[in-house]
Amino acid sequence: MRILQVILAPRLSGAEVLAKGVAIGHQRAGHGVCIASLLPEHRDFEHISAELRAHGVMCLFPARSYRKIGRLLFLYNAIRTFRPDIIFAHATIPALYVRALPTRVPIVWVMHSGANDFSNVALLRAERLLSGRAKAVIGVSQKNIDDYVKEIGLHPSMSVVPNGVDISRFTDDDAPAPQPPHRQIVQVGRYIPEKNHLQTVQAFARVARADPDARLFLCGVIENLAYHAAVVDLVARLGLKERVVIDGPQSNVAQILRASTVFAMPSSFEAHSIGFLEALASGIPVVANAIASFGFAAGFPGVRLLDTGDADAYGHALLESLAQPRATRPLAGFTLQSTADRYLAIAREVLKLRVGLS
Repeated sequence: MRILQVILAPRLSGAEVLAKGVAIGHQRAGHGVCIASLLPEHRDFEHISAELRAHGVMCLFPARSYRKIGRLLFLYNAIRTFRPDIIFAHATIPALYVRALPTRVPIVWVMHSGANDFSNVALLRAERLLSGRAKAVIGVSQKNIDDYVKEIGLHPSMSVVPNGVDISRFTDDDAPAPQPPHRQIVQVGRYIPEKNHLQTVQAFARVARADPDARLFLCGVIENLAYHAAVVDLVARLGLKERVVIDGPQSNVAQILRASTVFAMPSSFEAHSIGFLEALASGIPVVANAIASFGFAAGFPGVRLLDTGDADAYGHALLESLAQPRATRPLAGFTLQSTADRYLAIAREVLKLRVGLS
């Protein structure tokens, strides 16, 4: 089987990292795989694209940014170049673009967004127009499916396939990162308001008063410059510049989690966060917002879910978690292998139906 995965941009973000892992898994299983994007590659993704190519996965990324017609043409040429049997389009924008093309290749749309993208009137209208062009719709959470049914209606083929992580990254690394001299709380995620870094900083101010040994490390793609600046400003105003590191995207998340003491995840919403799953796999104590998509982990050892908008409660939970040991958590069904297998099963079903109708 020849499988094309379409992403928005080659960057260190959930949908793109999942596509990379699934692509390598499918390539190892003997399938031909290509990843194409609508936007140019980010520098922080270069080591990942090198890994993809080393595993035999073709990468087709534009050298520069195009407007709408240019994106359509680039994607159309990518399809003609690779000649896939099936296309998986990750996230709303890539799924709209690929379904707007005059291609007979079956398309599967994977919904990754933690928000309801159909609250945007333009996206809602476009989806209603193009919904029939998808042979199957995958939601990484039940909320994705519920939002689709509410706004668009039922689709003939809909399923929930949770994201998965490569557990071996947290169990087979013989070169653990050097331990920092201080106990470290870490938050990994894009700098956008929905990730609530400001809540973590406010909570950490309370931790810092109680524990002079504690430090905070923030890292992720700087997507919203104004929000990133607000985080930097708040750290300065609270007098925490010597206790907080604010960094960009990191390629060694597994090592960072090994070197840290607590993982913070105060997101207002998530679909099925790769970062959250990585933290669970690492065994690190986790303090996260009590949102629906994190609910499956509520009973896991070392996991605390609460209202992170309450700075006192959030700070107290972080402080207590600094003294907690690491834990082993049940992640059956949330591995990268299980996700890749489910994608293949859906692809086979779509292609079988296609043959049966031809």
